[in-house]
Amino acid sequence: MRRAEVFIQGSLAGVLEEGSASYIFTYDGAYLADEGAVAVSLSLPLRMESYEDKRLFPFFDGLIPEGWLLDIAEHTWKLNPRDRMGLLLACCRDCIGAVSVIPVEDVEDA
Repeated sequence: MRRAEVFIQGSLAGVLEEGSASYIFTYDGAYLADEGAVAVSLSLPLRMESYEDKRLFPFFDGLIPEGWLLDIAEHTWKLNPRDRMGLLLACCRDCIGAVSVIPVEDVEDA
């Protein structure tokens, strides 16, 4: 299972996980308790329950570069263009804007 911590303006907002059959995004409890908390995107409003989908959530997929920059990332890191989570983890540590996606060490499935 691959995981990433999602930060908004340097604050841990939640965790994105790639399981064997789905993607799961869960907001951090401490982040939700903060009065100044904002949603990662309009499609992922603040809530305690996790979001789950068979495909990478469109907001996170939209962070992945396109065009010539994607070509450079694919060739430099030898990434499969269909591995959207791999591209997200490799390319989105320092995105333009408020959101950063930082990989967490691989976690073995239980």
